[in-house]
Amino acid sequence: MLETLLNPNFAYLFLVAGFFLAILAMLAPGTGVLEIGALFAFIFAGWAIYNLQINYWALVILLLGVLPFLYAVRRSGQYIYLGLAILALVIGSAFLFRGQAWWQPAVNPVLASIVSILTGGFLWIITRKTIEASLSRPSHDLEALLGLIGEAKTEIHEEGSLQVAGELWSATSQTPIPAGRRARVVGREGLMLQVEIVPENKEGPEV
Repeated sequence: MLETLLNPNFAYLFLVAGFFLAILAMLAPGTGVLEIGALFAFIFAGWAIYNLQINYWALVILLLGVLPFLYAVRRSGQYIYLGLAILALVIGSAFLFRGQAWWQPAVNPVLASIVSILTGGFLWIITRKTIEASLSRPSHDLEALLGLIGEAKTEIHEEGSLQVAGELWSATSQTPIPAGRRARVVGREGLMLQVEIVPENKEGPEV
């Protein structure tokens, strides 16, 4: 059993899984599931690396492969850099664990090639989409919402939902606003509206 767990192919898969889950966790933080999965994958991979001999030159290639990957993500159409990143991942991961000789990979080259291409391609697509979404300007004129009055669909305090301008928005308030009460938009932080409760005897523009 121990010999199976210390197989370089298993250690390689857990190492790649750890990096994969860690990158996904950075792109979509807050769930906790990805972070926990990455932690356990790194713990097992670290234990395997501690018990197996590694080639430090291959580790350097792995780390250097991050640079062309980041460049390919930020520069649309730079597929040559994505290819370099995947090539570095294939070579670095295949030779990370020492074989009988320095030129013999301990990890199956076919396995390393397939996993690296699939992982690199998927991360490239996901990262590109995430960056494009974060850089895209909102299609709504949020400034036009300032001063409008809407209806709290849920209790609004640290966070809640407000129906205003015919749409449902995320909203926050310094003081709790019960569901069903009217609230005025007084500011915003990104796509989060800042609202305050409207006294029942006050009138104002409501949409």
